Amino acid sequence: MTARSSLTVVLAAGEGTRMRSALPKVLHPVAQQSLLSHVLNATDAGEGSQLAVVIGPDHEAVAAEARRVRPDAQTFVQRERLGTAHAVLAAREALARGADDLLVAFGDTPLISAETFARMRAPLRQGAALAVLGFHAADPTGYGRLVVENGRLVAIREQADASAEERKITLCNAGVMAFDGKGALAIIEKIGNANAKGEYYLTDAVSIVRELGLEAVVIETSEDEVRGINTKAQLAEAEAVMQARLRKAALEAGVTLIAPDTVYLSADTKFGKDVTIEPFVVIGPGVTIDDGAVIHSFTHIIQSKIGKKALVGPYARMRPGSSLGEGAKIGNFVETKAAVIEAGAKVNHLSYVGDAHVGASANLGAGTITCNYDGFLKHKTLIGEGAFIGTNTSLVAPVTVGNRAYIGSGSVITKDVPDDAMAVERSQQTIREGGAARYRTAKLKEKAAKGK
Repeated sequence: MTARSSLTVVLAAGEGTRMRSALPKVLHPVAQQSLLSHVLNATDAGEGSQLAVVIGPDHEAVAAEARRVRPDAQTFVQRERLGTAHAVLAAREALARGADDLLVAFGDTPLISAETFARMRAPLRQGAALAVLGFHAADPTGYGRLVVENGRLVAIREQADASAEERKITLCNAGVMAFDGKGALAIIEKIGNANAKGEYYLTDAVSIVRELGLEAVVIETSEDEVRGINTKAQLAEAEAVMQARLRKAALEAGVTLIAPDTVYLSADTKFGKDVTIEPFVVIGPGVTIDDGAVIHSFTHIIQSKIGKKALVGPYARMRPGSSLGEGAKIGNFVETKAAVIEAGAKVNHLSYVGDAHVGASANLGAGTITCNYDGFLKHKTLIGEGAFIGTNTSLVAPVTVGNRAYIGSGSVITKDVPDDAMAVERSQQTIREGGAARYRTAKLKEKAAKGK
């Protein structure tokens, strides 16, 4: 069977005033990814697919996000907000090109899945003109009800227009629709605005399809999947659902989550086999954790790669550009940024390693600091294989410490150290016998004098 072509129109023009934010609604994050990106990633990206995103005026940031996620996306501007059908027709140019299936989705429903979009298109292959996504609401108040007779969708009845009997219906409209592409544009163009708000509602397509003697059906999904986001409270609810999904997927993939509800994941987190994550870990976007790695408690990781059997934390922070080789370790109160730490190297505690490359099996003692910023520019620190950096050492970049070099504790290193060399930089220690007693006596006299 020849695959059907598709056009997905994602409506993302809403201002989101109830979010109380300067950020466009669809750019708010769930699981470290924008609402819009979740929806776009669920849409068809195969051969014969097209994607159109309808944005509001002056929302170039939304257009940029659409192109970032899907470079093939076309964007169209809805300059006036006159209803959902009016929003779809903002992409008239894309609709006019034609596709076998037209799918209309919303940019603020981050929990919707690719499987649901595929199920929406299935009835179109069987001759239906329209498929509407529905869900059984725990509390249907305020939702449009889906009136079904003999398995066919008869009408979408808004709360204000529903009879007492219709208000008992729990099957509600999720808003997502799939049209047979051959007649979709003509049907949407027939939608009028003879209503109290003078707006063009996509839900009126059901009655038009019925008037034309065509078939409309309902595809059901869960209430969670079609949660729309209009407030920060709803954003938090969606985050909780998404985190539960991500944790479940991680557990099913073999990741050990000792206290799952305390671990926060990103939608793009990638795990190897036999990974262990202890309680109270936050994993941001762009993180890959390879086989056998252990992430200890109270660790925060973003845009980093953790190699096989590496150990991280507790209380560690890995900032963007950090990479740990196989068996490497960063311990408690260690921060890394744009740092490559090769296999077997150890940064056990109380250190900052930024803009650096640490060779295999090197050991950085407690309090090691790479001084990478001179107030204007960042500079690189290179530490060779097997090097030993003593406790409380400052490495003032740009600087290179050679292979197997040894840095004495308490040093401030400003010059390159050759392979196998030892560098010690500190003032000579002096002993003044009785000096502490004399100092105390002098200070006590000074304090007593001031107290008079």
